[in-house]
Amino acid sequence: MAKKIVIALGGNALGSNLPEQMKAVKITAKAIVDLIAQGHEVVIAHGNGPQVGMIQNAMTELVRSDPDKYIPCPLSVCVAMSQGYIGYDLQNAIREEMLDRGIDKGVATVLTQVEVDPDDPAFENPTKPIGAFMTKEEAEALVRERDYKVIEDAGRGYRRVVASPKPVSIVELGTIESLIDTDHIVVACGGGGIPVFRTNGHHLKGAAAVIDKDFAASRLAQQLNADVLIILTAVEKVAIHFGKPDQEWLTDLTPEETQKYIDAGEFAPGSMLPKVQAALEFATSGKGRKALITLLEKAHEGIEGKTGTTIHG
Repeated sequence: MAKKIVIALGGNALGSNLPEQMKAVKITAKAIVDLIAQGHEVVIAHGNGPQVGMIQNAMTELVRSDPDKYIPCPLSVCVAMSQGYIGYDLQNAIREEMLDRGIDKGVATVLTQVEVDPDDPAFENPTKPIGAFMTKEEAEALVRERDYKVIEDAGRGYRRVVASPKPVSIVELGTIESLIDTDHIVVACGGGGIPVFRTNGHHLKGAAAVIDKDFAASRLAQQLNADVLIILTAVEKVAIHFGKPDQEWLTDLTPEETQKYIDAGEFAPGSMLPKVQAALEFATSGKGRKALITLLEKAHEGIEGKTGTTIHG
């Protein structure tokens, strides 16, 4: 039965630089088009860690070269840049793969803003390092002049840290829905989306934040009323007691079992934990929804129940 599927692509599906990305998206496109060929409606979200870091570092060097002429680029703008060029490669690779298989559908990238709550507690304790390493003097100048938050990073220098708030709402949801309704494959919420919050009137202001791409994909899937959320990662299944002699791979989980493992600290923060939390959030958001965590190349088998870790709502 055809399903509406939101896929969250991890960094391993995109490479770490431009040449790697060109190669990686061709492999990624084949796995995505496998699902499209099965008749599913597919929407793709993706990370942007290496890519937005590259942009940030380039912008930092530009400012250092002529601080009287250039100012630091807002993080929200850097996220938008990364969405554009990752989407450019992804949509072309998907389009080419579909045409090679005789599938005639449009593919479009939507520069996506994601609303966050300015009162989210994450803003009180920013922990996400971004951008290049700085000297103490450079860091102090940015704290003084731009009110940045910085940390000293293990003797390697100073880095800016920003908040990682939860996504509240997808601003371009209507546009994404319209494209789906006209038989398009949509790439959206790149890098977790451009974080924004509402100010006076209808103005959306970019926030100094990074949204976790798995939580953004979960929110997108909920608002699109998707049937399945697929979170792609570097392992075929989720495990408990990971890396230990009694390691156990998990196949089918109830929400209660999933929460029990989360509470027991079975999943590593910053690695598998947010993926499992985002999957659980989606699976419990509506009747009949399920979330799948698996390898990119196993996604179509996972949908058929042959592999991966599935959380059933």
